[in-house]
Amino acid sequence: MLRRAQEAFVTPDDHSKTTIGPGVKIGAGANVSRTRNIGPGSNVGLLGLGLMGRPMGLNLLKAGYSLTVWNRTASRAESLVAAGAKLAHSPQEVAGASDVLITIVSDPPALEGVLWGGSGSSQVSGALSTLRPGSIYIDSSTVSPALARKIAAACTERQIAFLDAPVTGGTWGAEKGELVFMVGGDAQVLKDAEPVFSVMGKRWFHLGPNGAGQTIKLAMNLILALQVDALAEALALVTAAGLQGEKLVEVLQSSMARAAVLDVKAPLLLKGEYPPSFPLRLMHKDMGLALDLAKEAGVTLPAAAAAFSTYSAVKAAAKEDLDYAAVMKFWRRGAS
Repeated sequence: MLRRAQEAFVTPDDHSKTTIGPGVKIGAGANVSRTRNIGPGSNVGLLGLGLMGRPMGLNLLKAGYSLTVWNRTASRAESLVAAGAKLAHSPQEVAGASDVLITIVSDPPALEGVLWGGSGSSQVSGALSTLRPGSIYIDSSTVSPALARKIAAACTERQIAFLDAPVTGGTWGAEKGELVFMVGGDAQVLKDAEPVFSVMGKRWFHLGPNGAGQTIKLAMNLILALQVDALAEALALVTAAGLQGEKLVEVLQSSMARAAVLDVKAPLLLKGEYPPSFPLRLMHKDMGLALDLAKEAGVTLPAAAAAFSTYSAVKAAAKEDLDYAAVMKFWRRGAS
């Protein structure tokens, strides 16, 4: 059942229904507004089975979708295959079997690789080569808005509807089906895809044309990175002054400075334990993309630049995959 809360964030047009399938034509562009029949039983493809992709896939299977998956490391598909998913041998095989294709991979080169068969390749030898006209493609990776617009243009040429829809909510949100999607693209396409979004998320926002979802996601992650960095700095100050960090957190949680992300990350900073819910390497990548976007837009981000330097130092010294809360290590470099 679709949640009423989401209905406020889309403006569907009144157009004829189109059932997705081989041979469907939706006009000259991928974003022509038609209504597609998507729901349990529809064929969904999923490329990328990392910390977020696997639980997203499990929720799709639980909801009754027919799921085909692929990952560079095939062993990551085992839990999904055990739950009923089909493991494909290539991104092309997944795309060719899909009414709705979802990608959630680590970075722009990985996304270009699965779509075009190689980073920057001008020849379509990846998933885009086999997606059928009339199908919907949803990218939930975090990449640059420019790449999202490049993908949108390629999809338009092939009569494929495209939404850039990066997520927030962490692994726990993915497991519970409570992610938040930031969506760029056509409003009617989003309306058509809502049955899929409703299985994986609790809210989704239509933010504008293709690229808008990625722009908001980069800004959101910048806020998260700055908040956690600020708490780490404050803890460093308090402990250097001879007080327990727990005292600061106790007051923080009863003040205007309280934030949900700090409720989650504060225990990690206090314990010095950083299991990767949102890996440092991905936050570092996203901060770099945000700074690149700021440069393109002619905006100076001094706090972001300073925090990026701190995160960079911690990432360079890391010998394992850590959560971005490990920025605390910048002030604990003498500790194990």
